[in-house]
Amino acid sequence: MIIGAHTLWYSHNPEADRAFLRDVIGLNAIDIGNGWLIFAMPPSEAAVHPADAEDERPDVGHRLLNAHVYFMCDDLESTLAVLRKKGVTFSEPQKERWGIVTHLQLPSGGELGLYQPLHKTAI
Repeated sequence: MIIGAHTLWYSHNPEADRAFLRDVIGLNAIDIGNGWLIFAMPPSEAAVHPADAEDERPDVGHRLLNAHVYFMCDDLESTLAVLRKKGVTFSEPQKERWGIVTHLQLPSGGELGLYQPLHKTAI
């Protein structure tokens, strides 16, 4: 029986991004050795979207699914106010038919999505 999901995030500066997730976002983590953190994630849901050719990964030798990570919040404006005080930078929020979305800048230069859903959620 499936008991959970484990996602892999690839970073050009994993130590800085781990510290960001722990210290700024506030995710709980365990250290499994040598500073390698595994984070407890908030409740989540998954949606399957159609893929384009650019989403495929022929370099890995099989058709590994591509995924994007978006944190969800119930009030984007207040969440951004808290994150702004912690020095987090993010893109200008945009209203889409499915939610109000922005992207948080990670220390590595990567980005994480953050949105306030305007649709029913599975959680």
